[in-house]
Amino acid sequence: MRDEGEALEGLVAGLDAEAWALPTPAPRWTVAHQIAHLAWTDEQSLLAATDEPAFREASQAALAAPDTFVDEGAEAGAAQPPDRLLERWRAGREELLRVLGGVPQGRRIAWYGPSMSAAGMATARIMETWAHGEDVAEALGVPRDPTQRLRHVVRIGVRARDFAYAVRGLEPPSEPFRVELVGPGGQLWAHGPEDAAQRVTGDAVGFCRLVTQRVHRDDAGLRAEGADAQRWLEIAQAFAGPPGEGRERKEAQR
Repeated sequence: MRDEGEALEGLVAGLDAEAWALPTPAPRWTVAHQIAHLAWTDEQSLLAATDEPAFREASQAALAAPDTFVDEGAEAGAAQPPDRLLERWRAGREELLRVLGGVPQGRRIAWYGPSMSAAGMATARIMETWAHGEDVAEALGVPRDPTQRLRHVVRIGVRARDFAYAVRGLEPPSEPFRVELVGPGGQLWAHGPEDAAQRVTGDAVGFCRLVTQRVHRDDAGLRAEGADAQRWLEIAQAFAGPPGEGRERKEAQR
């Protein structure tokens, strides 16, 4: 979690105001919106870990406007001067790391989706920081090398399978899936029983981009065996909250 945050901070620290205002692949979001959203979400995570009643009150108010609360938080943060926004995000990350490190084993932390352990919360922050970092890097025209930290994004994407169905009011499949993905070092990251009929195979980076909705299903480079596996890849999401807008196919962008 610390490393993923520092990697993204390395991309934005020192940017001028013009660069902070660059549009990213997320509709209506600039580089500043991306960082503001991460700062806001870190603060919400910290509130959930330290004051559950206050978090539940805040989350109920937010979920009363599910189509606007995420954008509103990003918009408010993006209006801050870049240096102040960067310091806010940095301070929130550091405090969240400190607090999560002291959460007793076995304690569950409330969230917008299912409650999580401290390790689960840290995994979620890795996932979201990486995903928004992808948008920032694309806006800046900077290539990023995938790291072994993506194994955490893969794990949360697999574990969130049933949530992707539930958030759409759908019944998740009753049988487990087999997911086999090739990591950035050529290693195999596998989840689920080896003899499962429903299977997903391919590149780990493509899977991570898909479950964070940074790429269209047809551009993810993943193979699905079985109708249920195919359907899952069409709706997969690793993040809590309502389904996102997703991304257009590359051909549609031309």
